[in-house]
Amino acid sequence: MFGYITIDREELKGKDLDRYREFYCGVCRDLKDSCGEAARATLTYDMTFLAILLNALYEGPSGITEERCILHPARKRRVIRNEYTAYAADMNLMLVFHNLEDDWIDEKKGTSLAAYRLLRPAYLKTSRKYPRQTRAILRYVKELHAVEEKNDRSLDTAAGLTGKLMAEIFRYREDIWSEDLGQIGFYLGKFIYLMDAWDDLEKDRRNSSYNPFLSICGEADYEMRAGDILTMQAAGIAKYFEKLPILLDEELLRNIIYSGIWVKYRAKRAKMAEAQRTLQEAKDDL
Repeated sequence: MFGYITIDREELKGKDLDRYREFYCGVCRDLKDSCGEAARATLTYDMTFLAILLNALYEGPSGITEERCILHPARKRRVIRNEYTAYAADMNLMLVFHNLEDDWIDEKKGTSLAAYRLLRPAYLKTSRKYPRQTRAILRYVKELHAVEEKNDRSLDTAAGLTGKLMAEIFRYREDIWSEDLGQIGFYLGKFIYLMDAWDDLEKDRRNSSYNPFLSICGEADYEMRAGDILTMQAAGIAKYFEKLPILLDEELLRNIIYSGIWVKYRAKRAKMAEAQRTLQEAKDDL
């Protein structure tokens, strides 16, 4: 379900792209050091965004180190690591662990079960450090399964649960910024869930899997409605981001919030439009 909160590479300037890579590598290294080499494969763009956001808001240490990477052995990579990348790495592991569990329960994916078992010791170790976030994740898993079993067709129910979960994760500490960070997490969580549901609609329909968009996908204006629903969640993210006094990495964060989160959506819409044009041309030739 994760991986939608990324950068728009075409619109990102060189220095900001380098900066993003430095944070991405930092979260990756923190995953390795705290949970082992295998945990690095779980890294998502979403938690890299969280690391950059928290670092920008709290103006974390800007020191950059150079470290070797097993994936890029030829030369050292510039890396940013601090308490915010470490926190993002821990949250990444916990979310991906339960996502693998869901994949096994829902689709009986053997690879997901194998990865789940491999990461379980690291998850148990990490979850003990964050009782509030752990409770939120376990509550989310339980409530989401209940929604799916009920086949609740409300577009807001399951998305709202994901929003509440991400709100807890984005509230890094209890201070004057926790409410706004929580709201960013809330709308971001809803956006991720709904974007994933929109993206997986055809697959879920074939597999008779739960998807709240199945309740409206047959309507003539479905794609417009789906786009409007996603836009409302994105607007919520932007609204609360703009309330924060962020100057550090501002353009990088804006690239993600205003454009990057739509990269996969735009690519799929373009592919759908091309398929529609091809079909129409074939009909015209008959």
